[in-house]
Amino acid sequence: MSDKFMLRALELSRHALPSCIPNPPVGCVLVKDNVVIAEGYTQSVGGNHAEVEALNAYSGSMDGVTAYVTLEPCSFVGRTPACASTLVSSGIKNVMVGMLDPDIRNNGRGVEILKQAGISVQVGVCETQVDAFLQPYLGKS
Repeated sequence: MSDKFMLRALELSRHALPSCIPNPPVGCVLVKDNVVIAEGYTQSVGGNHAEVEALNAYSGSMDGVTAYVTLEPCSFVGRTPACASTLVSSGIKNVMVGMLDPDIRNNGRGVEILKQAGISVQVGVCETQVDAFLQPYLGKS
């Protein structure tokens, strides 16, 4: 079942192009009771990242909600706040990640922030498909 939602997040990430460049095109889907309740993708440079877009689209309880994010949530503050910290603040308890972010400013740190906050994290959901799509855009942010 998780593949279905990650593949939807991957589909959303395509909508981020080309305006998100130099940031990678990322998609995020929030799921509750096996139903998509919110979606988002990376906006133009300086705009919201996918996770924030999805969180902003949903105003209900985070109990039982799982976020599916194509790329590891960022752990550093740049033009926008760190998405890993935003997810922690949201109260979400489950995050599925397509692949780790190879950016040296992040690489594993976003996942570590989530785990330290008690969030269940699974990395590598549909990793082959996510990696194949994101490779041209990674390392350019």
